[in-house]
Amino acid sequence: MKTVTCTAPVNIAVIKYWGKRDTELILPTNDSLSVTLSQDILHSKTTISASKEYTQDRLWLNGKEEDITKNKRMHNCFRETRALRQKMEQADASLEPLSTYNVRVCSENNFPTAAGLASSASGLAALVYTLAQLFDLDVTVSELSRIARQGSGSACRSLFGGFVAWEKGEAKDGSDSMAVQVAPESHWPDLEALVCVVSDAKKGTSSTEGMQHTVQSSPLMQERLNIVPGRMEGMKKAILERDFQTFAELTMRDSNQFHAVCLDTYPPIFYLNDTSRAIIRLVHAYNSTSPDGKLKAAYTYDAGPNAVIYAPKENMREIIQLISHYFPGQDAATYFTDPYNVIADAPLGQDFVPQDHATFNENVIPVFAPGSVSRLLHTKVHDGPRVLTSEDDSLLNAEGLPKRTV
Repeated sequence: MKTVTCTAPVNIAVIKYWGKRDTELILPTNDSLSVTLSQDILHSKTTISASKEYTQDRLWLNGKEEDITKNKRMHNCFRETRALRQKMEQADASLEPLSTYNVRVCSENNFPTAAGLASSASGLAALVYTLAQLFDLDVTVSELSRIARQGSGSACRSLFGGFVAWEKGEAKDGSDSMAVQVAPESHWPDLEALVCVVSDAKKGTSSTEGMQHTVQSSPLMQERLNIVPGRMEGMKKAILERDFQTFAELTMRDSNQFHAVCLDTYPPIFYLNDTSRAIIRLVHAYNSTSPDGKLKAAYTYDAGPNAVIYAPKENMREIIQLISHYFPGQDAATYFTDPYNVIADAPLGQDFVPQDHATFNENVIPVFAPGSVSRLLHTKVHDGPRVLTSEDDSLLNAEGLPKRTV
C-alpha cells in the first residue's frame, strides 16, 4: 500500500470565471485571475492510498462515504492521471503498476463546503496534486492544472501560489486551457486579505448551474466578455507593479459586474444578501475618508454572500476594527482568526469608534445584529499545494479507512 497526503489552498478570483464554452471539457468563456490565500487558514486536505489488495475505488468527503462512480468530475481526474502513470509503466517495466490498483480517497475541508468560499477549487486541486504525488508524475504544474480544470474549473488556479491566471485557450480539445503563475507569493508581501464569513450555508444556486443559465439568458454577458480581456491585462500589470489603486478598482468593478450578470440572468440569481451589500457600502465609505483620494481597500465576492477584502498591510488593522464594529460577532471565542497578530490587544466590536466616524452614517450603514458576520479570517497571499509527510497528518489509517467519520 502506498499512501500520500497533501493540502491545497483556496483561491479567490479578482477577475471572475463565469461561463463555459464547453461544459464537458470545462472550457471557460473568458480568462480569469486569482489570488492564492494561505493554507494556514483555508485549505482542503486529501489522503490517497493505492493497493493491489483493494477491490474497488472508495471515496470519503468530510467524513461521509460517497459513491465515487457517480462523481464524473473526479473520474476525469483519475482517468487523466492514471493514463499518465500507465505511460510511465509501459516505458519502464520496473515501476510498480500503480495505475492498475484501486485507490481510497479521503478529503476534508477546514471550512464550510459549497458556501461560496471556493471549496471545489481547493478540493479538486488537492485531489489532482495528491494523485500526481502518488503516481510520481513527471509533469509541469501547468499540465497538472489542465487535469484539475476537468474536475473543477477554478481548481486549476489552486495549483499555484501567489497570483494566478487561467488562460481560456483556443483549442477545441482544451489542450491550451490551463493556469499560469503571474507572480509568486513572495512578490507582494504587503497585500493581505480579510475573509468575512456572512453565511456558511450551502448556496441556493450552484456555480455550475448558475453560470450556464447566465450564458444562455443574460444579454449583459456578451458585453462582459468584451471587457474582460482589457481587465486581465490591466490586472496583470497592476500586480507586477504592485499598484494597489488599479488592483483595487479592477477587483471591485469586476466583482460588481459579475453579480450584475447574475442579476441579468433569467430567472435572476441572487448570491449577495443585505449584509454583503452593507459591506460593499462600508468599503466605499472607508475609501472616501482617504485624504489623498487613494483607495485603501477592495472587496470581492465569488458565487456566495461572503466578502473577501484585499488591502495593504498598513490598513488591515483599521478594516478589521471597522467590520467588527458594524458587524459584531456573536461568539467572541471563534469570531476572529488572526495568526499574524495585526490586532494584538486592540478592541473589537462595539467598543471601537471608527476614525472619522461622522462620515459613516449609521442610517446608511447600520450596526447589524451580532452574528450577521459570523467569522473574520485574516490571511495573506501564500503558496500552492503542500505534501505532508507525518503519519499524523494522514486522514486514512493503516487499513486504508478514515480515521474520522460522521
